[in-house]
Amino acid sequence: MRLKYKLLLLLLVCGLSMQAQNIPSIRATDIEGLSRSKDTVYVYHFWATWCLPCVQELPEYNEVYRYFEKSPVCLRLISLDYKQDYPMRLAQFVMRKKVLPPVMWLNETNSNYFVPKIDERWEGSLPATLIVQPGKYRKFVEGQASATQIIGLINPLLVTEE
Repeated sequence: MRLKYKLLLLLLVCGLSMQAQNIPSIRATDIEGLSRSKDTVYVYHFWATWCLPCVQELPEYNEVYRYFEKSPVCLRLISLDYKQDYPMRLAQFVMRKKVLPPVMWLNETNSNYFVPKIDERWEGSLPATLIVQPGKYRKFVEGQASATQIIGLINPLLVTEE
């Protein structure tokens, strides 16, 4: 009987890990390198699983992701979770909350180093969002934002010149 439960638990754990997002680890200096194409709008949302406003905001970013799914918009959620929670706990959380945008984990621990690398105006609080269109636009939003607000910031950047 015990063996049956162990096998069932093993199948459940394997099934959960197979459905979870692959969450790459990045450094603050990698973010600039991710924003290359001048024809793409890049949205980097900084959050953590332990941040209640961040967790409350996740459905808003799912909505933004769906809204721009077929547009030249690259949305990434950058987790600032603790090292001991990466990758397993973070991946399980992302799966449990049905997070749609790709998630990355910022593997920096010294906020005095990485915060100004992201944006000099950032005071370090979460959530925070950086919107970049290389060579054309840069906007940093600290604090919670609705899908409507984020979509409103991105849409004008997608207007093509004729």
